[in-house]
Amino acid sequence: MLDYKVVELSLVTDDKIEAAVNTWVRQGWNFDGVQFAMRDSSKRPSMAFVFFTRELDEMAEGEVTEGAPDKVDT
Repeated sequence: MLDYKVVELSLVTDDKIEAAVNTWVRQGWNFDGVQFAMRDSSKRPSMAFVFFTRELDEMAEGEVTEGAPDKVDT
């Protein structure tokens, strides 16, 4: 069974995306993709959503991941 994680980035830079990917991959998540939210008035994205997946063991189902933020705004 797959478990999914979505991380919202309100400040979209290469450093912020890299930090989010490195943070969650180190915790055992697999990078799945990134989706950008655009504004009509700008060529730069206003938000990004970074997607991760991981395989769940039957015993691990129901556990909540703790220790890392769902939102990365450093």
